[in-house]
This record gives sequence, C-alpha cells and structure tokens, in this order.
Amino acid sequence: MRADLISTKAVRDAATDLATAAAAGVACAPVRALIGDTDLDAAYAVQSTVTAERVAGGARVVGRKIGLTSPAVQRQLGVFQPDFGTLLDDMVYSHGEPVPLAAFLRPRVEAEIAFVFGADVTAQRPSVVDVLRATEFVTAAIEIVDSRIRDWDIRITDTVADNASSGAVVLGATPYSLTGLDLAEVGMVLETDGEPVSTGAGSACLGSPAVAVTWLARELTRRGDPLRAGQVVLSGALGPVVAVEAPGRYRARLDGLGTVDANMVGESQ
Repeated sequence: MRADLISTKAVRDAATDLATAAAAGVACAPVRALIGDTDLDAAYAVQSTVTAERVAGGARVVGRKIGLTSPAVQRQLGVFQPDFGTLLDDMVYSHGEPVPLAAFLRPRVEAEIAFVFGADVTAQRPSVVDVLRATEFVTAAIEIVDSRIRDWDIRITDTVADNASSGAVVLGATPYSLTGLDLAEVGMVLETDGEPVSTGAGSACLGSPAVAVTWLARELTRRGDPLRAGQVVLSGALGPVVAVEAPGRYRARLDGLGTVDANMVGESQ
C-alpha cells in the first residue's frame, strides 16, 4: 500500500479513536501509535477531521486556543513552539455558570487571558501590532484542559491530534481594553475554594500573551484559515496547571482584568 494511503488511514483511525473516547467517556491509547510521534501535519489533520465531524453534527467554531506556551512543557514534549486547538460553541461557559465534571475525563484548570477579535487578521505575516489593532477587548478566563488519551500519556502528536488537549473555557463577564495594559505584567492567582493553588504572570506565556497570539495569527494565516472578527482566542497559561479532583469553585484573579469563576459541579466520570 502507498505511504499516502497508509497516512490517510492512520489519520482516519486516530480521529475515530479520539471521537469514540470523547463520546463514550473512556480514554483511548495514545494515537502516536497510528500517526507517529513527530508528524505535526498528520496530527493537525486528525484534529481537523474530528472538528469537521463535530461541525457537521451541528457544532459551531467560535475561536482557538493556544497550548504549550510554557518553555518547561515544550522541553518535556520535545518541541520548540506552541500548538493550537479549536474552540466550539458547546465548550464555552460563562463566569460562575455550573460546569459539569461528567463532561470531562481527567480535567485540569489553568488561568489565561482571552482575546476577543473585532476585525479579521489577514496580513500575510501578521505582526503584534496587527493583532493588537484587531483585538476588540480581553477578559479573564479559565481553561479546562482535558485529554482523551489514557492517563495523560501524551507526546506532541497526541495532544495536537486531541485538539490541543482542549476541554472547555469559562470566560469572564467584564471586557477590558488593551489601552495602557501591559499584558506581560498581569499577575495571576488561581484559587480553589479560596485557597491559592497556582500563581503566575503574563510573562510566563511566551513573554507576553500578545506574542503568543501573534504566533497563532501567523500559523493560521500560513494554513489559510486566519483569525476572524468575533472569534475568541485563549492565549496560554499564566501559571501551573491544577488537577480537578472534586467539585468546587476555581477563581482566577488577574491584575487589571478582575476575576473569573469556574464552578465545577457534579461527579466526575
């Protein structure tokens, strides 16, 4: 069999494994066994296949998320750049809204800054100025990351194929202008039921969340699918990720951007 046909079958099989795991709530084996552990194009093809099936079933694309913005995590996975995933409408929750634990397999939370775009970013090689000019406002956010891969046993192709280990996002209810706001200096404290469990700052995200979003804008433009007006972008973690072991309220406090609460309820899978 030709290599391209083997690759096509591997992508299809990996997409089926991930979609089945999500639907059944039972994690699958690492998909790198199918697509290898270095082929990012194959991994993004898997991600696109799963996303297209979700959209065909009625889901709507509302934005993107950036992952692997921490140099330490990049070293752990043997890569030197971030990755990205797709946000769908049923992944988005509002500040304080109940988020069912049963919707996830092995959830973790991290505090981020969300960018909301008021204009398309269509420059051939977008600059940070293009990104800042197109941003309508930012808001505090908590991303709920999750993995359909058993025991979080992931390498770079596993997480990319699995939609950059996306689960959901809780968005803050207050928009903030970028004018006069130094994103690199935004401090963060993430609390669980009032107890601090993670701290960090905007500088932990590739030096600045604006730099991370600029990377995404360039990558998406290169792939022919640029950022669009109305889309939300999660720019990357501001501090260490925290495992969600039980129901509870997670509150992120971001300097100059207020607070956002993720209210995890019910029983886990």
